[in-house]
Amino acid sequence: MDTQQLSKYLSAFSLWFKNNKEQALKEKQEREKLSIQIQKYTKSKLQKMTEEDLFDYLSPLWAMAMWGNKHYQIDNIIEANGLPLLREQFANLIYGSSIIEKRWDEFRSKINGVGPATMSELLCKTYPDEFLLWNKKTYNGFYVLGISDLPRYEARLNGKKYVRLSKYGRDIVQYAKDKDFEEVSDMLTLNSFIWKELQIHINETERFDVHEELTPKGKKDALFVHNDIRDKIADIGRFLGFHAEVEKKIADGAIVDAIWDVTIGNMGRVIYVFEVQTAGSIDSLLLNLMKAKNNKAVQGIVAVTDQEQIAKIQKEIAALPIKDEVKFWDYTDVLQVHESLQFANESINKLGLIPSGY
Repeated sequence: MDTQQLSKYLSAFSLWFKNNKEQALKEKQEREKLSIQIQKYTKSKLQKMTEEDLFDYLSPLWAMAMWGNKHYQIDNIIEANGLPLLREQFANLIYGSSIIEKRWDEFRSKINGVGPATMSELLCKTYPDEFLLWNKKTYNGFYVLGISDLPRYEARLNGKKYVRLSKYGRDIVQYAKDKDFEEVSDMLTLNSFIWKELQIHINETERFDVHEELTPKGKKDALFVHNDIRDKIADIGRFLGFHAEVEKKIADGAIVDAIWDVTIGNMGRVIYVFEVQTAGSIDSLLLNLMKAKNNKAVQGIVAVTDQEQIAKIQKEIAALPIKDEVKFWDYTDVLQVHESLQFANESINKLGLIPSGY
């Protein structure tokens, strides 16, 4: 970590804080208020929460800012997981007895549609002295400070990496305290500092190989990449106005990773099917896509993977009846599309066109 850079930006933040004290204190109080609201959800309350409780728990999060109609997205989370599993896993993530690394990985393995931005925000607001809020802005801030080996995409953020990143966050807070920058006193005020001072444009194309970043290093990595891509495909469909689901039975013997579903006038129901390939058998993927075509409403089948796997799949399907029907989507493009749509939706939602209670 570049402490010279850190000192420079902490000095700038301290000056801004002093020159804009009313605004700065208001923002600080708003963050503390949100933290207190999250902390009201004890382990017992999480274990008994209703659907409306889950809405009240998740909807105020900054990670939910992309959704204008938050009820719609939280209903999708409930549909994808079931309330009993959500109760169990939120209670375990926040209050479980095992180390956070294991609780993090268990949550990511079992819960669909809730990613690291939401998980880390809940942990940060519950334990602001211990856990880091991780999102694209935090990534940018850490990069500016010269911190290496950062996971650019949520798909690569496992429990071990989250523990390491939280340690960096605590180190920054301690450095600020040691140098008498009292404006940064915990992870919440650190987050405010990062948002205010460290959002500097950086050229990502020169920083890392995207395909290397997303290449799974083992079974756990493959699962996290797979599930993250799958969930983001569903998000993209919802952004575009489709009804989207994950792990959906679409025909006999065919449970596919994600679908986009819409009814169009006199055309009736139209379904687009997506299968994500990060590891495992290509034959299994192709068999699932072929079975999905038995559903007459399926109008498009898409294999989502990297360029190397796309070439292999194209070779495998050359003699199959679906050879001209399968479309391919590079999963790095999926992540970039999701990020762009997220930015667009967050910007539109700031206009306040949709009442916040929806």
